[in-house]
Order: sequence, then C-alpha cells, then structure tokens
Amino acid sequence: MSPDGVRIIVDWDNFPVGASVFVPVIDSDTLHEQLESVASIYKWTMETRYRIENFKLGVRIWRIL
Repeated sequence: MSPDGVRIIVDWDNFPVGASVFVPVIDSDTLHEQLESVASIYKWTMETRYRIENFKLGVRIWRIL
C-alpha cells in the first residue's frame, strides 16, 4: 500500500481474523481503494475506522472474516 506515496508493508499472508493494523494516512480515499483490492484478492471482510493514535492521523484496519 502507498496511499500517500510512502510504501507501507503489511504481511497480509499472516494477518489473522481479529488482527488490526494502524496506517498513518492523509489520503484516506486512496487507502480505501487499495484495501478493497486486498480484500477482493483474499476474499476478506475488513472494517476501518479513522483515528488519531500517538498524535498521528490515520486509519485502523481490522480483518473481520
């Protein structure tokens, strides 16, 4: 993923149900497009929430199914 032009590496092959990851991001629309691609490839359901964590704006992503 690279929503803001900075590559973010997530080990999707080892991302179990219930796991979450925080992605600091400004361009959330691009991130959502990239997440839809990942969810489509793996046939997963993901939930996202916009958050501020450790003084950084971003999106927390959970794998639901």
